[in-house]
Amino acid sequence: MMEYFCSILLISISFLHSEALHDNGTASRNDTTTGPPGENGQPSHLLTSMLILILVFIILIILAGYFFRFRRHRKAVVNSTDKKMPNGILEEQEQQRVMLLRQSPSGPKKYFPIPVELLEEEIRIRAADDGKLFREEFNSLPPGYMQGTLEMANKEENREKNRYPNILPYDHSRVILTQIDGIQCSDYINASYIDGYKEKNKFIAAQGPKQDTVNDFWRMIWEQKSATIVMLTNVKERKEDKCFQYWPDQGCWTYGNIRVSVEDCIVLVDYTIRKFCIQPQVADGCKAPRLVTQLHFTSWPDFGVPFTPIGMLKFLKKVKALNPAHAGPIMVHCSAGVGRTGTFIVIDAMIDMMHAEQKVDVFEFVARIRSQRPQMVQTDMQYSFIYQALLEYYLYGDTELDVSSLEKHLQPSNSTTPNLVKIGLEEEFKKLTNVRIMKENMRTGNLPANMKKARVIQIIPYDFNRVILSMKRGQEYTDYINASFIDGYRQKDYFIATQGPLPHTVEDFWRMVWEWKCHTIVMLTEVLEREQEKCFQYWPSEGSVSYGEITIDIKNDLLVDAISIRDFLITHNQEKQGRLIRQFHFHGWPEIGIPAEGKGMIDLIAAVQKQQQQTGNHPITVHCSAGAGRTGTFIALSNILERVKAEGLLDVFQAVKSLRLQRPHMVQTLEQYEFCYKVVQDFIDIFSDYANFK
Repeated sequence: MMEYFCSILLISISFLHSEALHDNGTASRNDTTTGPPGENGQPSHLLTSMLILILVFIILIILAGYFFRFRRHRKAVVNSTDKKMPNGILEEQEQQRVMLLRQSPSGPKKYFPIPVELLEEEIRIRAADDGKLFREEFNSLPPGYMQGTLEMANKEENREKNRYPNILPYDHSRVILTQIDGIQCSDYINASYIDGYKEKNKFIAAQGPKQDTVNDFWRMIWEQKSATIVMLTNVKERKEDKCFQYWPDQGCWTYGNIRVSVEDCIVLVDYTIRKFCIQPQVADGCKAPRLVTQLHFTSWPDFGVPFTPIGMLKFLKKVKALNPAHAGPIMVHCSAGVGRTGTFIVIDAMIDMMHAEQKVDVFEFVARIRSQRPQMVQTDMQYSFIYQALLEYYLYGDTELDVSSLEKHLQPSNSTTPNLVKIGLEEEFKKLTNVRIMKENMRTGNLPANMKKARVIQIIPYDFNRVILSMKRGQEYTDYINASFIDGYRQKDYFIATQGPLPHTVEDFWRMVWEWKCHTIVMLTEVLEREQEKCFQYWPSEGSVSYGEITIDIKNDLLVDAISIRDFLITHNQEKQGRLIRQFHFHGWPEIGIPAEGKGMIDLIAAVQKQQQQTGNHPITVHCSAGAGRTGTFIALSNILERVKAEGLLDVFQAVKSLRLQRPHMVQTLEQYEFCYKVVQDFIDIFSDYANFK
């Protein structure tokens, strides 16, 4: 049509031009005629005026046609999907879409699959310049609400069922509940089917239940035959309700007609595992009960993404292990059911793709699941975290072992020389050097006033997990001590890893013990080794001693095998309160090397755990001289043995790697790394009956 009008326009212009030439020629020839000047030219001027009017009319028709066509196209694009968006969002979406069409008429940029061997380099390139290319790739994804209609989600009866008015399921992929007789729209819930890697409807992505939708949530679990719930938010974050607690803390509760009883609850450092027995109550009795496992990831911070993907990968592996083979879709939810939920699903799918095809295609997969539920993977930070998790998995793989396979891991069947075992552990330990020391996160420890407080300047705490003391009034830098919070197996910040006090930091040491309510101190060095001071003696040999506001009285000093057990009463002079502290001083670590056998370390860990159970599991203060080598080995072994007892599993590599991300140089030498394996083997030999690990 446009081409037709353009042709008419060109013909009209040509005609006008020829008429104008004709008029000029006529005027020249009639110059000698008499009469007024306008009379002879009147017919041609009239023709010109008519042609101009025709031309203007044609142009108006063209413009009107084009404008009508543009409006109709715009309305079709926006209204088919966005007309149900809440007030205030439609206009913004509409403007954004027009801008995108104008900026990139050739369509969005295409990103291709990445072979796994190029993954590290590709991530390095994307992460440069503060992640500029990650943001560009994320922004090239198809935006939300372009793939289908939202009619059911926007029905008046359903609007209150949505936690967020702009996070809605598409009609074509929503989960449809069984209609309840007499209740209109009772088939609606804010949840969508999502594909896995080559597995249709592997997941259901749902919003965190609201108080008035919790009955529908459990109805969905039953009707969809789901056996696993993945929860990726906490009930409250930053004092905001993110998800209604849809399970009882203990005992049982009935939601609608579904009876839910708690069977078991295991709390670990990054996630909690709850087991429920669910059973519908119907008019003619009860149906057979089913077991449902909820895996609740509790370590996603209020802002951003987890600091390291290690915890998420362990969590994902546990989800895969616990989900029965023939169960219904895995139920995944956060608060809105798109950001963290999408991130988890993409990591799962891409690990499967990595195994099957030796490549990953994050861009294409996110685009695909956005066609099933809008806005899946909400931020560029979540998008880049997916890549970090995939790289972590590619570089280090699955290093977890069952206790029954430990001996085989340490003594491969193809080994003809004992050196081969050592080479294997050397390779493992060498990979730990990939854990970069983040000097940019050590600003506080590197302040001149605080550098004087360090025994070894390379071993200082990171800012994000350093132990902070109360600031003395009018004295700068008095909130600093060279100490780091370290996670335990079940509890965050379960340990405080610190250096042996210097003469001028001993007051800070006792202030830390007092302020953080420690009841247990583990000392892994002698005061003097090879005639060098490794630790200032911070306790009295007899009687009492005061450091600042804190007085330490020694109450008991007992030597049991290679461990001195000392009991102190510490009193804060201003607060007029006292507390009993027990120090375990391990003498079995020689000046050079490692302990001769593992039993002494096993006994030490057992004694410390018993003390903790009796005193309320407050942080354990652990120190050697610099607070990294022996300190890291003790903490690593405490976590590893705790897991061996609870799960019959161990992962020495990831246990040590996790510590190094929390404090530099933790488990300093290959010898200490090998010692971790030796102690686990000794532990298994002592408790050879496998039932002891359950």
